[in-house]
Amino acid sequence: MLLMECSNVKKYFGNRLILDIENLKVYSEDRIGIVGVNGVGKTTLINILSKRLEPDEGWVKLYEKYSYISQLEKPENKSISNEMASKFGVANIWNENMSGGEKTRFKLADGLSRNSLLIFADEPTSNVDIEGIELMEKKFGEYKGALVLISHDRNFLDKLCNKILEIEYGKIKIYKGNYSDYVIQKRQEMDRAQFEYEEYMKEKRRLQAVITDTKEKVKSVKSAPKRMGNSEARLHKMGDQRSKANLERAMKNVEKRIEHLEIKEKPKKQEHIKLDIADSNKLYSKIIIEGRNINKIFDKKIIFNNAEFNVYNNSKIALIGSNGCGKSTLIKMIMNNDDSIRIAQGAKIGYFSQDMSILQENLTIIENVMESSIYNETFVRILLARLLFKEEDIYKKISVLSGGERVKVSFAKMLLQDINLLILDEPTNYMDINSLEVVEKLLREYDRTLLFVSHDRRFVESVADNIMTIENHKIKIFKGNYQEYLSSKSMCLDKDKDDIEKQIFILQNRLSEIIGRLSMPSKKDDIVALDKEYYEVLDKLKKLKLKI
Repeated sequence: MLLMECSNVKKYFGNRLILDIENLKVYSEDRIGIVGVNGVGKTTLINILSKRLEPDEGWVKLYEKYSYISQLEKPENKSISNEMASKFGVANIWNENMSGGEKTRFKLADGLSRNSLLIFADEPTSNVDIEGIELMEKKFGEYKGALVLISHDRNFLDKLCNKILEIEYGKIKIYKGNYSDYVIQKRQEMDRAQFEYEEYMKEKRRLQAVITDTKEKVKSVKSAPKRMGNSEARLHKMGDQRSKANLERAMKNVEKRIEHLEIKEKPKKQEHIKLDIADSNKLYSKIIIEGRNINKIFDKKIIFNNAEFNVYNNSKIALIGSNGCGKSTLIKMIMNNDDSIRIAQGAKIGYFSQDMSILQENLTIIENVMESSIYNETFVRILLARLLFKEEDIYKKISVLSGGERVKVSFAKMLLQDINLLILDEPTNYMDINSLEVVEKLLREYDRTLLFVSHDRRFVESVADNIMTIENHKIKIFKGNYQEYLSSKSMCLDKDKDDIEKQIFILQNRLSEIIGRLSMPSKKDDIVALDKEYYEVLDKLKKLKLKI
């Protein structure tokens, strides 16, 4: 069933054409993920498709009711049913004091409760913990309508989408399949473009060689020898002119063939980036960050209770956990030199914070980064280009950049300083996927110690070799990557499930025995005590069954 269509849509920002869409249709079975670099117009597109923003040219038609979920906007309804509130683990009334994750879950519950056939979602996973993202995947997966969503979470796009819509240079292109399928198709396109360019250049060089050879032949046409008579010389000259004319005609034909060759542009190759850090900066301590007797309470809520941890040299540790468990608190305690935390002598910390306080609004991108860079301008320009700041873009002032673009500049500036220990608090939020993959590669090759907070599962999978969690007010470190951590966790859950099932079996047998004795009590039986035990066993059974 057709839910939405548009035709000849154009949208300008000033004199710049942002979107130029010939046509697009959304059907009831579509799960469309929108991708593209920061500032390309993704949010503008879904605002136009949902008729929240008028195009400058063209038309949009919506045939059914829709829901809209945005990170930046409040929900359409300020209250939801108790049932939906329970399902999503939030209050049923909107409250501005909710955490970022709670607000997102509330908006999701609100959007899914309106029985619409189409949902538009703009970055629903930003600032949401891994558990919240997995809940969102489950609920969107169960949803029967169409989805049009913007996300930089590649696992999220893989789980939910059957089409990927890419925006590039104002145009859109649809790829069938999920994000991983899209990556394969893009790579094939690039390989094909490279092959076609090489074939084009080969043919062009061949034709140019023909022209050069023909020119030499024209030059070699001899004039009549002096000993020839006038008649013979005249005949010889006429032959030469015919020969020259034929050669020149052939040369012009070849030139026309070159002109009519379909021009193939050379695909742009990404330059390799490696941070070559001087050995003089290297830390030689075995333990880079040590925490002992860590205690923290906020408004009577215990965050840490006698917690401890070690961060070993050259390890790459991902700090993961639910919203509010204390991840950012721990990072701030490290950065504020809390008495319970010791940092190795000689450590120069590069700290990425989402407040992006290291950027100066009145300076350009290149001025901001060069201000504290230990690398030369050529290297800085290469890194900025890989983060999709190219040519004149680097002269833009910070004040005109989008949120995602500011994140990238802030990250680049931090990374290029004189540092030997990286601490990153949610570096991936609002960063486009192309830039995310560049950052991943840089961090994988970074040969120093790294501690980072992230809810992006693929980013954690790609970079971390240790996983840090906060559970029951304690800090735990798992030595292994994210997949190994999940496997270990799954084994623990299976063991717990087996233990619970054994307890349930024992309690069910005891319950059957109590019921039998209550129905036919002997003289020795204490009916009151048996009745009390019956309700206690029943309550224990209910609680255990909820854990499975």
